[in-house]
Amino acid sequence: MAVEALYLHIPFCRARCAYCDFDTCALDPAAFKLEATRYLAALERRIDEFGARGMLASVRTVYIGGGTPTVLGERLPGIVRRVRAWCAPEEFTCEANPESFHEELAGSLAASGVTRISLGVQSLEDDELSAIGRIHTATVALEAIEFARREGFSVSCDLMCGLPGQHAASWRHTLERALAAHPDHISVYPLTVEAGTPLANRVARNPSLLPDEDFQADCMEVARSLCEGAGLAPYEVASYARPGHACRHNIAYWSGVSYLGLGRSAASMMSVGELCDMASLIPGASPSQGDARARFVQDDDPARTFEFEFLSEREALAEDLMLAMRMTAGAPPDLIGRAQDLFGARFDQVVEMVLAEGLACIDSATGALVPTARGWLMGNELYGLMWGLAEA
Repeated sequence: MAVEALYLHIPFCRARCAYCDFDTCALDPAAFKLEATRYLAALERRIDEFGARGMLASVRTVYIGGGTPTVLGERLPGIVRRVRAWCAPEEFTCEANPESFHEELAGSLAASGVTRISLGVQSLEDDELSAIGRIHTATVALEAIEFARREGFSVSCDLMCGLPGQHAASWRHTLERALAAHPDHISVYPLTVEAGTPLANRVARNPSLLPDEDFQADCMEVARSLCEGAGLAPYEVASYARPGHACRHNIAYWSGVSYLGLGRSAASMMSVGELCDMASLIPGASPSQGDARARFVQDDDPARTFEFEFLSEREALAEDLMLAMRMTAGAPPDLIGRAQDLFGARFDQVVEMVLAEGLACIDSATGALVPTARGWLMGNELYGLMWGLAEA
């Protein structure tokens, strides 16, 4: 295997959202200029180090995420060009927030080689946006979608359900307005309350703000109905796309493809053999040949040891099965065959269970084990059954 997906992390935002627990920070303008300059110089060095060793030559998808990459302004296209000097990805995604994505930047990103824009819209109701600390308005979000469409990007919108003050009518209104803007892709995420965030502190004082899981499940069903009606088909538990616009980078994460993350707190996953090949560039790497797959997260300082996790063959295969249950394509026959060989009768028992409970079914055309709508709504149960196969 070779690394096919590259992720770059930009840990800066103009303002930190109330629900966010990602590794990102909002800085005053003077501090931002200094920190961004230092950070980008280090990130470019890492890109060049891996590129010069030929480690990026096989990269097919690139994703710049954050944080908010577009807070970098016209410095962002330079990062894109730096990456493209070492590889020729088929898909190059850049995350953007509406308030920092304008017409000029859209043109620069298109010229530098970005092919896809993922916009953090979240809601098209101004009061809901304010409640979660977003600093754009619905009007600004719709303008950003139009800027992206004019440049010919494949355009994706992230939306969230279960927001404080959100109700069935406002959720439907957000979906209808978003779909009327003609994005190519929509991802729908239930709001989660993460410990230590401003939202968690508010929920502690006012438990009525805690997202209602039944309401969120209803929202997900409404989203599926409206998206399908607008020509966006589900291909993953939370993602809908027009034909040819599914996010290849995210599919790489869900299908066991090796990926490399560069930047603060960026995660990577690859085979132990690939990690051995890159060991000189990844401080602290000393993998055991008995492990099948390695996951690791980059530290704030690349000179320090990374945080490593090694998966056994059983764990790696169970993870592949679990992630396959996120996608409409499901687990293909070759993955099922490998699972039968490794897990034996236990795998057959799990399959019988998920079929009996209506969590998955066998696709008569492909022979794949695919999740049902019920399986997606009861994802924790379905994923737990697959991951449980990792236990000896």
